[in-house]
Amino acid sequence: MDNRSHREFHPVDPDDGWQVPSGYPDGIQQKVLAGGLDEGGRRGLRTRLLRFDPGSFTTRPFVHDYWEEVVLVSGDLEVGGQPFTPLTYACRPPGVAHGPFRSVGGCVLFEVHYFGPGEGDPA
Repeated sequence: MDNRSHREFHPVDPDDGWQVPSGYPDGIQQKVLAGGLDEGGRRGLRTRLLRFDPGSFTTRPFVHDYWEEVVLVSGDLEVGGQPFTPLTYACRPPGVAHGPFRSVGGCVLFEVHYFGPGEGDPA
């Protein structure tokens, strides 16, 4: 499940390789950069880009059992109605409800998802 390997800086195609993640509406796509997350086995690590097309939104908060660190790289994002601008950061422990999300003009997020070695401990 883990496709991480040593790779020095290399181009990331901004147009190819995007997919709608399971449970997300059309207009929100991910591009997995490295790793893999086995949610059932509670192991792994994933880095990805998440992209919202202009006007895209979710309707419910998300809750998951892994850690999530997020940087808003570009664009605008509202989380639970609160607006955020580029180069803002969130760190969410397992079990924390977050969202719903909305982007008026579109945005790109850089995300890292992982399971900690013990209950409530980050990796």
